[in-house]
Amino acid sequence: MSVPLISFLATLVLVMSASATASPVPPEALAAKAGCTVCHANDKKVVGPALQAIAAKYEGNSNAPALLAATVRHGSKGVWGKDSIMPPVAVTQIGDADLAAVIAWVLQQ
Repeated sequence: MSVPLISFLATLVLVMSASATASPVPPEALAAKAGCTVCHANDKKVVGPALQAIAAKYEGNSNAPALLAATVRHGSKGVWGKDSIMPPVAVTQIGDADLAAVIAWVLQQ
């Protein structure tokens, strides 16, 4: 093997091992950064329902992640009462992968 190839492979292994051991941002932090915690708290209604209430409502529903992602992206009205409104949240505010992590965390509450 040539020296440049060995150097490349060694660098690749280091980069891959570093990314494998890097800890992801906790979903709680992602939710706070995206502004979710302005309207939602874990155990009490703020403007929107408590995260625990959301988890309870969707418990056992295999479509819950997709339904909640659509609610976040497109907004909703009346899901939690006739006057409840959730504005849409843009992908620029929270990316799809981070949103999926937050939704999975919410559903575990």
